[in-house]
Amino acid sequence: MVTFIASLLLLVLGYVLYGAFVDRVFGVDPQRKTPCYTSQDGVDYMPMPTWKVFLIQFLNIAGTGPIFGAIQGILFGPGAYLWIVLGCIFGGAVHDYLSGMISIRKNGASLPEIVGDELGKSARIAMRALSLVLMILVGTVFATTPAGLLSSMIGGDTVFGQNLFWVIVIFAYYILATLLPIDKLIGKIYPVFGLALLIMAVGVGYGIVAEAGSLPEVTSAFSNHHPATTIPIFPGLCITIACGAVSGFHATQSPMMARCMKNEKYGRPVFYGAMITEGLVALIWAAAAIKFADSFDVTKFGMDNGAAPYEKLWAIMTNGGETGPNPAVVVNTICSSWLGTVGAVLAVLGVVAAPVTSGDTAFRSARLIAADFMKYKQNKIYKRLLLSVPIFLISAVLMFVDFSILWRYFAWFNQTLAAFTLWAVTVWLKKRSLAENRNGYVFLISMVPAVWMTLICSTYILIAPEGFQLNHIVAYSLGGLATVGVVVGYFLWAKKLQKK
Repeated sequence: MVTFIASLLLLVLGYVLYGAFVDRVFGVDPQRKTPCYTSQDGVDYMPMPTWKVFLIQFLNIAGTGPIFGAIQGILFGPGAYLWIVLGCIFGGAVHDYLSGMISIRKNGASLPEIVGDELGKSARIAMRALSLVLMILVGTVFATTPAGLLSSMIGGDTVFGQNLFWVIVIFAYYILATLLPIDKLIGKIYPVFGLALLIMAVGVGYGIVAEAGSLPEVTSAFSNHHPATTIPIFPGLCITIACGAVSGFHATQSPMMARCMKNEKYGRPVFYGAMITEGLVALIWAAAAIKFADSFDVTKFGMDNGAAPYEKLWAIMTNGGETGPNPAVVVNTICSSWLGTVGAVLAVLGVVAAPVTSGDTAFRSARLIAADFMKYKQNKIYKRLLLSVPIFLISAVLMFVDFSILWRYFAWFNQTLAAFTLWAVTVWLKKRSLAENRNGYVFLISMVPAVWMTLICSTYILIAPEGFQLNHIVAYSLGGLATVGVVVGYFLWAKKLQKK
């Protein structure tokens, strides 16, 4: 419990102290007009109340990520606490804040355009393709997954128990959320869902203190406790827990709120603050999952109750090994056991509404990304339709594809996206420091996490079963060499730039 409480406090201190430092490094200008005023179009660019912008940003980046990812990540052990805290403060929050604030400075530009401006034409093209594929993939899976959950929960032979019915309902909502002005649908329901997600986290947090079971401490953080993987804790943990620590998906979402923020001075609470809040949610769910498992009666699975809590948690997730791992089962069981009827309702929100609110903004982001690189204004409904219809048609076709293999790569692509974003931010900071004769080392606030994420991504794809499946020592060596090569390339570029 000491490690858990200390981790919560560190996240809050991270926002207060390091968040303020990053804010100063960026150089907020409260007098500068933001895109919601300079490019107001009544659809995507429009001023919104800061509290609403924060809640929308929080739900945009959260969804089920900080819940499901944290539950699966704690299987590696209490190292999950360290990754959530350190990754969130020094990596994820910096990533989200600077990508969002740079978007504001670039008139609400989407992520591929930001990366392209800093890393070049090839990177711009690659990021456009990668971002669009990821957004369509996220939107598609987050239509089929909650539809399947709803149909299984209702069951029976009625239309409400059919998967196809819920896919159509969710898709209809996605179409509206993608086409309508951001304040008409997303601006109205997101704050409600965002608050509900936070209330659920607070309730579960209380359960961590009040319910039976024990929590692991940081003393056992550096060994791998996962009962069902051959991937080592590094880089496996850093890929498993993305939302709640570092996630490239967030940088695709931040430009939406960059187009609605009234003043740059609100950047820290909206971008940095939303990420810290997500970290708190992830930390709570990681602790809740392992504490609940510690006191869970697993004799019905033919196991000894003296088994390690990690083995118990895996048994709960897999129904004693009869199914694939399903974190939604853990969410439902914890909420129902600890919070009663209210908890059951909140569990439905967590496993159904949360993914839906990630899917709709994924499709909206896809439209905005396409509009940005095509330089096609979105102020008219027919213009939004021209871009949205092909996106939804592709998604509809992909629903008939087996995602079991393709989805394995999503986590790696997501973190690779974060690495690209952090390197682009590093280049932006370096250019800005040279142009304005500022402190020449401010780029380190994004370069350090950029190096870390590069090492994670290069090592993981070499080790993972869906990758090259290399020997661990060989993978670490090659991953390290690749990372050193990127760092050397950066400093050679910086030296050349400095001479100009």
